[in-house]
Amino acid sequence: MLVDSHCHLDAAEFDADRDAVVKRARAAGVAVIVVPAVERANFGAVASVCRDYPECRPAYGIHPMYVGRAREEDLDHLRQTLGREPGVAIGEIGLDFFVADRDEPRQRFFFGEQLKIARALDLPVLLHVRRSVDAVLAQLRRIRVPGGIAHAFNGSRQQADEFIKLGFRLGFGGAMTFERASRLRELAATLPITSIVLETDAPDIPPAWQRNGRNEPGELARICGVLAELRGMRPEAVAAATTANARSLLRGLQ
Repeated sequence: MLVDSHCHLDAAEFDADRDAVVKRARAAGVAVIVVPAVERANFGAVASVCRDYPECRPAYGIHPMYVGRAREEDLDHLRQTLGREPGVAIGEIGLDFFVADRDEPRQRFFFGEQLKIARALDLPVLLHVRRSVDAVLAQLRRIRVPGGIAHAFNGSRQQADEFIKLGFRLGFGGAMTFERASRLRELAATLPITSIVLETDAPDIPPAWQRNGRNEPGELARICGVLAELRGMRPEAVAAATTANARSLLRGLQ
Protein backbone atom coordinates (compact mmCIF):
# COMPACT_ATOMS: atom_id res chain seq x y z
CA MET A 1 0.00 0.00 0.00
CA LEU A 2 0.98 3.62 -0.51
CA VAL A 3 0.39 6.89 1.35
CA ASP A 4 0.10 10.11 -0.65
CA SER A 5 1.26 12.49 2.07
CA HIS A 6 0.27 15.67 0.19
CA CYS A 7 -2.58 15.92 -2.31
CA HIS A 8 -5.01 18.81 -2.84
CA LEU A 9 -7.92 16.56 -3.77
CA ASP A 10 -10.38 19.34 -2.93
CA ALA A 11 -9.02 21.53 -5.77
CA ALA A 12 -11.36 22.69 -8.53
CA GLU A 13 -9.28 20.74 -11.07
CA PHE A 14 -10.89 17.56 -9.69
CA ASP A 15 -14.49 18.75 -9.52
CA ALA A 16 -15.49 17.10 -12.80
CA ASP A 17 -14.12 13.62 -12.09
CA ARG A 18 -13.11 13.32 -8.42
CA ASP A 19 -14.78 9.91 -8.03
CA ALA A 20 -12.81 8.54 -10.99
CA VAL A 21 -9.57 10.05 -9.64
CA VAL A 22 -10.06 8.30 -6.31
CA LYS A 23 -10.91 5.00 -8.03
CA ARG A 24 -7.68 5.18 -10.03
CA ALA A 25 -5.75 5.90 -6.86
CA ARG A 26 -7.27 2.88 -5.16
CA ALA A 27 -6.46 0.70 -8.16
CA ALA A 28 -2.84 1.90 -7.98
CA GLY A 29 -2.57 0.84 -4.33
CA VAL A 30 -2.93 4.24 -2.69
CA ALA A 31 -4.62 3.51 0.63
CA VAL A 32 -4.32 6.92 2.31
CA ILE A 33 -4.42 10.45 0.88
CA VAL A 34 -3.54 13.41 3.10
CA VAL A 35 -5.46 16.52 1.97
CA PRO A 36 -4.00 19.81 3.27
CA ALA A 37 -5.92 23.08 3.34
CA VAL A 38 -4.44 26.38 2.18
CA GLU A 39 -6.75 28.99 3.75
CA ARG A 40 -9.79 29.36 5.94
CA ALA A 41 -12.05 29.49 2.88
CA ASN A 42 -11.26 25.91 1.90
CA PHE A 43 -11.33 24.27 5.34
CA GLY A 44 -14.90 23.17 4.62
CA ALA A 45 -14.00 21.74 1.22
CA VAL A 46 -11.15 19.72 2.72
CA ALA A 47 -13.44 18.39 5.47
CA SER A 48 -16.10 17.49 2.90
CA VAL A 49 -13.69 15.56 0.68
CA CYS A 50 -12.39 13.66 3.69
CA ARG A 51 -15.93 12.72 4.73
CA ASP A 52 -16.79 11.58 1.20
CA TYR A 53 -13.72 9.39 0.68
CA PRO A 54 -12.66 7.17 3.59
CA GLU A 55 -9.01 7.02 2.50
CA CYS A 56 -8.63 10.80 2.84
CA ARG A 57 -7.29 12.49 5.96
CA PRO A 58 -7.41 16.27 6.51
CA ALA A 59 -4.80 18.79 7.52
CA TYR A 60 -5.74 22.41 8.20
CA GLY A 61 -3.60 25.50 7.87
CA ILE A 62 -2.94 28.81 6.14
CA HIS A 63 -0.51 28.59 3.22
CA PRO A 64 2.12 31.37 2.96
CA MET A 65 0.85 32.39 -0.48
CA TYR A 66 -2.61 33.02 1.00
CA VAL A 67 -1.64 35.16 3.98
CA GLY A 68 -2.37 38.34 2.03
CA ARG A 69 -6.08 37.72 2.41
CA ALA A 70 -5.92 36.05 5.80
CA ARG A 71 -6.98 37.74 9.02
CA GLU A 72 -5.69 37.16 12.51
CA GLU A 73 -9.07 35.76 13.53
CA ASP A 74 -8.49 32.98 11.00
CA LEU A 75 -6.04 31.55 13.51
CA ASP A 76 -8.86 31.23 16.04
CA HIS A 77 -10.97 29.59 13.34
CA LEU A 78 -8.11 27.14 12.72
CA ARG A 79 -8.13 26.15 16.38
CA GLN A 80 -11.91 25.74 16.33
CA THR A 81 -11.79 23.66 13.15
CA LEU A 82 -9.21 21.32 14.65
CA GLY A 83 -11.55 20.86 17.60
CA ARG A 84 -14.47 19.87 15.35
CA GLU A 85 -12.63 18.14 12.51
CA PRO A 86 -9.49 16.55 13.94
CA GLY A 87 -6.67 16.72 11.41
CA VAL A 88 -3.56 14.59 11.10
CA ALA A 89 -1.39 17.71 10.88
CA ILE A 90 -1.40 21.48 10.61
CA GLY A 91 -0.73 22.45 7.03
CA GLU A 92 0.00 23.53 4.53
CA ILE A 93 2.04 26.18 6.31
CA GLY A 94 5.48 27.69 5.92
CA LEU A 95 7.29 30.36 3.95
CA ASP A 96 7.52 31.10 0.22
CA PHE A 97 10.31 33.44 -0.92
CA PHE A 98 9.85 32.68 -4.62
CA VAL A 99 7.03 35.09 -5.42
CA ALA A 100 8.20 38.63 -6.18
CA ASP A 101 5.47 40.59 -4.38
CA ARG A 102 5.62 38.64 -1.14
CA ASP A 103 5.02 40.10 2.31
CA GLU A 104 7.71 38.32 4.31
CA PRO A 105 6.81 39.77 7.73
CA ARG A 106 3.20 38.65 7.29
CA GLN A 107 4.30 35.20 6.16
CA ARG A 108 6.56 34.88 9.18
CA PHE A 109 3.79 35.99 11.54
CA PHE A 110 1.25 33.44 10.32
CA PHE A 111 3.87 30.70 10.15
CA GLY A 112 5.03 31.33 13.70
CA GLU A 113 1.51 31.50 15.10
CA GLN A 114 0.58 28.23 13.41
CA LEU A 115 3.70 26.56 14.77
CA LYS A 116 2.56 27.63 18.23
CA ILE A 117 -0.83 26.03 17.61
CA ALA A 118 0.87 22.82 16.46
CA ARG A 119 3.02 22.82 19.58
CA ALA A 120 0.04 23.38 21.84
CA LEU A 121 -2.01 20.63 20.19
CA ASP A 122 0.94 18.24 19.79
CA LEU A 123 0.41 18.03 16.03
CA PRO A 124 3.00 17.64 13.26
CA VAL A 125 3.13 20.20 10.45
CA LEU A 126 3.14 20.02 6.64
CA LEU A 127 5.68 22.57 5.48
CA HIS A 128 5.90 24.70 2.34
CA VAL A 129 9.58 25.60 1.96
CA ARG A 130 10.02 27.08 -1.54
CA ARG A 131 13.23 29.15 -1.63
CA SER A 132 12.95 29.48 2.16
CA VAL A 133 14.51 26.39 3.72
CA ASP A 134 16.95 28.18 6.03
CA ALA A 135 14.30 30.64 7.22
CA VAL A 136 11.89 27.78 7.91
CA LEU A 137 14.54 25.88 9.84
CA ALA A 138 15.26 28.98 11.94
CA GLN A 139 11.58 29.20 12.92
CA LEU A 140 11.46 25.49 13.73
CA ARG A 141 14.44 25.82 16.07
CA ARG A 142 12.70 28.70 17.83
CA ILE A 143 9.25 27.07 18.07
CA ARG A 144 9.64 23.32 18.48
CA VAL A 145 6.85 21.11 17.15
CA PRO A 146 6.42 17.32 17.08
CA GLY A 147 7.95 16.90 13.65
CA GLY A 148 6.31 16.99 10.28
CA ILE A 149 7.03 16.84 6.57
CA ALA A 150 9.11 19.25 4.48
CA HIS A 151 6.83 19.05 1.45
CA ALA A 152 8.38 19.08 -2.07
CA PHE A 153 11.85 19.22 -0.57
CA ASN A 154 14.51 20.53 -2.94
CA GLY A 155 17.27 21.75 -0.66
CA SER A 156 20.81 20.61 0.06
CA ARG A 157 21.96 17.51 1.90
CA GLN A 158 22.99 19.67 4.83
CA GLN A 159 19.51 21.23 4.99
CA ALA A 160 17.93 17.79 4.71
CA ASP A 161 20.02 16.58 7.64
CA GLU A 162 18.88 19.56 9.72
CA PHE A 163 15.22 18.72 9.08
CA ILE A 164 15.87 15.10 10.03
CA LYS A 165 17.52 16.19 13.29
CA LEU A 166 14.33 18.10 14.13
CA GLY A 167 12.17 15.01 13.60
CA PHE A 168 11.00 15.75 10.07
CA ARG A 169 10.54 13.59 7.00
CA LEU A 170 11.15 14.88 3.50
CA GLY A 171 8.49 14.69 0.80
CA PHE A 172 9.49 13.44 -2.66
CA GLY A 173 7.18 13.37 -5.67
CA GLY A 174 6.96 14.25 -9.33
CA ALA A 175 9.99 16.56 -9.45
CA MET A 176 12.22 13.59 -8.61
CA THR A 177 11.14 11.76 -11.78
CA PHE A 178 12.90 14.19 -14.15
CA GLU A 179 16.35 13.00 -15.17
CA ARG A 180 17.69 16.56 -15.23
CA ALA A 181 16.89 16.94 -11.51
CA SER A 182 20.27 15.43 -10.65
CA ARG A 183 20.72 16.96 -7.19
CA LEU A 184 17.22 16.00 -6.10
CA ARG A 185 17.63 12.47 -7.44
CA GLU A 186 20.94 12.14 -5.61
CA LEU A 187 19.19 13.09 -2.37
CA ALA A 188 16.39 10.61 -3.04
CA ALA A 189 18.97 7.89 -3.64
CA THR A 190 21.16 8.54 -0.61
CA LEU A 191 19.07 9.93 2.24
CA PRO A 192 18.09 7.38 4.90
CA ILE A 193 14.93 5.64 3.69
CA THR A 194 13.49 6.27 7.17
CA SER A 195 13.43 10.01 6.38
CA ILE A 196 11.44 9.86 3.12
CA VAL A 197 7.72 10.00 2.42
CA LEU A 198 5.99 10.01 -0.97
CA GLU A 199 3.61 12.66 -2.25
CA THR A 200 2.04 13.95 -5.44
CA ASP A 201 1.00 17.54 -4.58
CA ALA A 202 -1.77 16.85 -7.10
CA PRO A 203 -2.99 18.55 -9.18
CA ASP A 204 0.46 20.23 -9.25
CA ILE A 205 4.06 19.04 -9.79
CA PRO A 206 3.23 16.39 -12.43
CA PRO A 207 5.82 13.65 -13.00
CA ALA A 208 7.98 13.47 -16.12
CA TRP A 209 5.56 11.27 -18.04
CA GLN A 210 2.79 13.85 -17.66
CA ARG A 211 4.85 16.97 -18.36
CA ASN A 212 2.31 19.81 -18.15
CA GLY A 213 -0.72 17.64 -17.45
CA ARG A 214 -2.79 17.37 -14.31
CA ASN A 215 -1.19 15.31 -11.59
CA GLU A 216 -3.31 12.93 -9.51
CA PRO A 217 -2.77 10.50 -6.61
CA GLY A 218 -2.94 7.46 -8.89
CA GLU A 219 0.50 8.44 -10.22
CA LEU A 220 2.07 7.65 -6.84
CA ALA A 221 2.80 4.03 -7.75
CA ARG A 222 4.99 5.05 -10.69
CA ILE A 223 6.65 7.74 -8.57
CA CYS A 224 7.39 5.05 -6.01
CA GLY A 225 8.90 2.96 -8.80
CA VAL A 226 11.28 5.78 -9.74
CA LEU A 227 12.42 6.11 -6.13
CA ALA A 228 12.94 2.35 -5.96
CA GLU A 229 15.06 2.43 -9.12
CA LEU A 230 17.18 5.29 -7.80
CA ARG A 231 17.81 3.42 -4.56
CA GLY A 232 18.25 -0.06 -6.04
CA MET A 233 15.31 -1.39 -4.04
CA ARG A 234 12.15 -3.28 -4.87
CA PRO A 235 9.11 -1.00 -5.25
CA GLU A 236 7.29 -3.06 -2.62
CA ALA A 237 10.05 -2.37 -0.10
CA VAL A 238 10.01 1.37 -0.84
CA ALA A 239 6.21 1.43 -0.53
CA ALA A 240 6.36 -0.36 2.82
CA ALA A 241 9.11 1.89 4.18
CA THR A 242 7.57 5.21 3.11
CA THR A 243 4.15 4.13 4.35
CA ALA A 244 5.62 3.22 7.74
CA ASN A 245 7.36 6.61 7.86
CA ALA A 246 4.13 8.48 7.17
CA ARG A 247 2.14 6.41 9.67
CA SER A 248 4.67 6.85 12.46
CA LEU A 249 4.64 10.63 11.97
CA LEU A 250 0.97 11.30 11.24
CA ARG A 251 -0.71 9.44 14.06
CA GLY A 252 -4.17 9.96 12.61
CA LEU A 253 -3.27 7.56 9.80
CA GLN A 254 -3.26 4.59 12.15
